[in-house]
Amino acid sequence: MLIIGSHISFSKGYEDMGKQAVELGANTFAFFTRNPRGGSIKALDVKDAKRFVEFAKENNFGKIVAHAPYTMNPCAQKEELRKFAKEAMAEDLSRMENIPGNYYNFHPGSHVGQGEKIGIEYIAELLNEVLKSDQSTTVLLETMAGKGTEIGKSFEQIQQILEKVELQDKIGVCMDTCHIWDAGYDIVEDLDGVLKQFDEIIGLYRLKAVHLNDSMNVRGSKKDRHAKIGEGMIGKETLVSVINHPLLKGLPFILETPNEIEGWKKEIKMLKEEYKEK
Repeated sequence: MLIIGSHISFSKGYEDMGKQAVELGANTFAFFTRNPRGGSIKALDVKDAKRFVEFAKENNFGKIVAHAPYTMNPCAQKEELRKFAKEAMAEDLSRMENIPGNYYNFHPGSHVGQGEKIGIEYIAELLNEVLKSDQSTTVLLETMAGKGTEIGKSFEQIQQILEKVELQDKIGVCMDTCHIWDAGYDIVEDLDGVLKQFDEIIGLYRLKAVHLNDSMNVRGSKKDRHAKIGEGMIGKETLVSVINHPLLKGLPFILETPNEIEGWKKEIKMLKEEYKEK
């Protein structure tokens, strides 16, 4: 079974997000835990969360992927920004326990001139302060395109963070196809080779989710501009190969393509038609 969905607005509440996912033909989805360009957060409705848990079971959902706001920079130079990142993640993870057993994805952040080593130390430090042994949510580091001073542009940088995390069973990786392409990984000509490299450096057992996006840019551009499936430089053929790759079977695939509801419906329908069960 292909586990696929798109981003859905959290303003709808958990149960309504689940219903919209079903309308899209999806069996998973992603949502921002709070205002993605700010930090404000919607009041938690515990009863709504419980209804969603039952709805997800009834509709055979895969794991859903919560997304931290873009404003959260765990390796910022300013202490108050790192403090916001820590407090926001801690609050988000606490709320995630109302929909237990899912994923929480975040961008590692930008070191803004301090250097990669310090940035990586700050990210690992935050994770070691926030992760709890009794949490049911797995936190995912997202692979990044490498624009500016972003951390996470290489598998090596992701691994350097992972190896410093104390609670190893609470951490994983979300691979973004647009990001790794823009970072220089050639998934068009050598998807097998890229996955082998990921496995050798990080370990495929760490890969928990995939952001399935085409790219407006040539490989290695480090620009991070998503395109609709088949309308970018990666192309439909490669992205179909991604969802059918035996090493990626069973992972949730999340569309972050520049679409509205009807566009996501079409992409989900097309990808389900291209998916091979075996």
